[in-house]
Amino acid sequence: MSVFKCEKCGDTKEGRCKPKKCSACGETGVMVKEETKTSGCGCGCSCKSK
Repeated sequence: MSVFKCEKCGDTKEGRCKPKKCSACGETGVMVKEETKTSGCGCGCSCKSK
């Protein structure tokens, strides 16, 4: 799963596909994929295992 953030209002949406419009402000074409941050476990997830 990826996290997409609205460039206009900052609302975020988690999903597999990029949303066509923001569910909060209704603007189209403003959703961008956020960079994922890893916890250091090496698996690429956000778990806290090390």
